[in-house]
Order: sequence, then C-alpha cells, then structure tokens
Amino acid sequence: MLLSGGLDSATVLAIARERGHRCHALSFDYGQRHQSELAAARQVAAALGAIEHRVLPLPLGGLGGSALTDARIAVPEQPAAGIPVTYVPARNTVFLAGALAWAEILGAQALFIGVNAVDYSGYPDCRPEFIAAFERLANLATRAGVEGRALRVHAPLLHWSKAEIIRQGTALGVDYALTVSCYQPDDGGRACGRCDSCRLRRAGFAAAGVADPTRYR
Repeated sequence: MLLSGGLDSATVLAIARERGHRCHALSFDYGQRHQSELAAARQVAAALGAIEHRVLPLPLGGLGGSALTDARIAVPEQPAAGIPVTYVPARNTVFLAGALAWAEILGAQALFIGVNAVDYSGYPDCRPEFIAAFERLANLATRAGVEGRALRVHAPLLHWSKAEIIRQGTALGVDYALTVSCYQPDDGGRACGRCDSCRLRRAGFAAAGVADPTRYR
C-alpha cells in the first residue's frame, strides 16, 4: 500500500489491517518540499503494524512542474479555480506503478491507495475513472494478471468526505497527531495552516466533531 504520511493514507493502512491484510507500506522520496511527511510515514507504519515499510528514491523533483517539487513555485494559500499548481504531474500513476511492481514480487494481489474525490484539490489522478483504468492496466501489464492472479486496486476513501475519513480512522485507533498533511510544513512537521491541504484537514476535523491534533506553526 502507498503510505504518504498524511491523514488519508494512515486511515487506509488502518482499514487494510482491519480487513485482515498483512500490509507492506511503500513511500517515495520524490523531491517533495514537505520531507517531514516521510518521517511521519515511518511513525505511522510502525504504529499501525505494517509488516514492512520501504522508502524509495524517485526524483520527480528533477522534472519540476509542481509547487510541491519546485521551490521556485509558491504553494497557493487561497483557493483557486481549476487544477492547482500543487498537482504533481502523473504522480499517482508513477506511485501505483512502483507499488504494482512490488506487489508482483511479494505475490500480493491487493494494492491500497488513499485517494479521495470528495474533499480534495481536484487532482485528475484521484478520480474513480483513474483507479478503474489503472486496475485494468495492472492486469494487462503484469505476469500475475496474464497468468490469472488478478490484481485489485482498493481506494476505500474514494467517495468519503474528510469528516467520514476522520471518524473511521478514529474508530480504528489512528493517531492523527503522527500524520503530516501540509504542503509546506517546517522541518519539525508543523503545518502552515493556510494551504489547501491544511484547510481541508482542519474543516474535516471540525465537521467530524473530533479535536484537531495538528501542530500548527
């Protein structure tokens, strides 16, 4: 499963574990400006009982094109129309491809990802159509799929509000104080409180009626 260190992926890890899966968590060091999320991913993986957690280098930052990988592009602090500059081109396609390769090596047939198409920033690779298309690709492009060991992409949060995600994670024992969702946290993982991700997270805790454990700077 893909584990970013954020709120959504931590909840998905808890859900996968609750469903009886032995979870192998995968994170990417892709040149993101929010490096503290990788430290958060390590803590979340340990706290939620992942069998294994790997961090792979993937220098997407060398290509630029996103406020999350290019320090010259400012992270927006006000809502904007259209797909925001925090979109990282093809990120979930590349991440799922890496997870797919590892799944074949492990003999796993389930891939988990924490995408959401309700309270989200409008990224095209978080939509149901994308998940369905990648699952088709996974079964066409792998030995496992060709030999009849079908692979399934699970996106359990796809149609949930942020409040529903938080309530479910809280019920499953997720410690959201360990997670980092901010697009521009400081080195200690403290959130800016102003970016799109912070706004969605804060509103989700308020709507869920759950105290927000986020450390803001």
